Amino acid sequence: MGRKKHVVDLTEEERRELTEFVTKGEHRAEAITRAKILLKSDEGLTDPTICEHLDCGISTPHRTRKAYAERGIAAIHRRKPDRDYTPKLDGRAEAHLVALACSEPPEGHTRWTYALLADRLVTLEEIEFDSISEETVRQRLKKRPEATPL
Repeated sequence: MGRKKHVVDLTEEERRELTEFVTKGEHRAEAITRAKILLKSDEGLTDPTICEHLDCGISTPHRTRKAYAERGIAAIHRRKPDRDYTPKLDGRAEAHLVALACSEPPEGHTRWTYALLADRLVTLEEIEFDSISEETVRQRLKKRPEATPL
C-alpha cells in the first residue's frame, strides 16, 4: 500500500485542543468527527480503520487530512464559500415586486403566479432585466409573507 500523501503530525498543544474540542460536546457533529479523525490519524491509524471506529465514509478521513495539510487545525470547521453572490433584485426592484404581488392579478387570472410576476417584472420599463427566474421571485417573496401570491 502507498504512503499517505497528507500526513497528520499534531503538536502537543493541537492534540490537547482537539481532545478538549471533542469532549465538550458543544459543537457540530461533523466538526467533532473531523477532530476525531485528526486525532486518530495522528495515532497512525489507516483510513479504513478510522472509518470503522467513527462510522464515516471512506473519503472523509482523506479530505480531512488534506484540509489539515492546507489550513491546519482550522480544518475541523467548514469553510465559507469563496464565491460572492450578488442579488439580482436590489431594493427598488424588490419594492416593485412586492407592489406587483399585492396588486390585482392580470385579466384572465384569479391570482399571481411566480411565472406571471417574473414576466411582468421583466416587462416593466423602470427595471432593466434581461430575465429573472421564478425561483428568484419566490425567494424574495418568501421573505415577505404578506406579498406571497400563492
